[in-house]
Amino acid sequence: MTPTEWSYLVFGILLVGAIIFDLGLLSRKAHTISIRQAFFQTLFWVVLGLGFFVFVWFEDGKQIGLEYIAAYLMEWGLSIDNIFVFILIFSYFNVPERHANRVLLLGILLAIILRIFFITIGIALIDRFYWILYVFGAFLVYTGLKMFFVNTDEEFDPKQNFVFKLLNKFLPLTPDSSSGKFTIKLNGKKHYTMLFVVLIMLAATDLVFALDSIPAVFAITQNKMVVYTSNIFAVLGLRSLFFLLRGAVEKFKYLKEGIAIVLIFIGLKMLVSWFGIHLHIGVSLGAIVLCLGGSILFSIYKNNQALKNQQS
Repeated sequence: MTPTEWSYLVFGILLVGAIIFDLGLLSRKAHTISIRQAFFQTLFWVVLGLGFFVFVWFEDGKQIGLEYIAAYLMEWGLSIDNIFVFILIFSYFNVPERHANRVLLLGILLAIILRIFFITIGIALIDRFYWILYVFGAFLVYTGLKMFFVNTDEEFDPKQNFVFKLLNKFLPLTPDSSSGKFTIKLNGKKHYTMLFVVLIMLAATDLVFALDSIPAVFAITQNKMVVYTSNIFAVLGLRSLFFLLRGAVEKFKYLKEGIAIVLIFIGLKMLVSWFGIHLHIGVSLGAIVLCLGGSILFSIYKNNQALKNQQS
């Protein structure tokens, strides 16, 4: 077997084992996830993602290893921004605590299937039309600038969302969310509950975010194994991140600006390659760590300053 085939095999074994352990055994029953449990589950996924990085480094080489960790960290950072929208959706539709875990589980698994589908399409397009990378680059620069200057969270209204309007138009909906079911019968007719609506909106929301993250990962690497594995590992950690961060949205209010700068940088990196300028993967990795880490630290600093001003 080639190193790449070994990497796919190890990834598959880790993926199946992790899903059975974390998404299966720990999520069979409807129950509330504590901060402590969310922390250890998040730690589990991060250690798994970083452990795979070590394996890729030794099996596929330093270059592929650095491409993987850069792609993983970028996807992970973008996933945090994704979480904030998830929190808005759950709050808006008043999803009961005991059902949130299962809805997230199913929504994320559906999101993974959709991501695999669109990554495959992206790979096919790049293989046939390499110039589309420059279109991706321009799109990332535009998205980054918009994210930096426009407060999209304030604009987000779940009931004005296109997906919700579509579901409301074609499906009989009921405001029920306490039963824990996705469908219930009213007067002999099947109706879809708000849990079903939230499930579909989670997958659709992640797909919208994937329109940024998938082109961005292609700017870092065109290695198919790295693109698939970094995306899937990052998305699998979304559920535990949700429960870990849902009470700390305001504590990372500058993270969006850090993500925006990363998207602009990655987009420009794509565009300058037209002129034969190719940045080393280490530069990309450093920029991602600096922007994401710096925005988180700056958010914490500003929160501490605001707290001191209130106390004084």
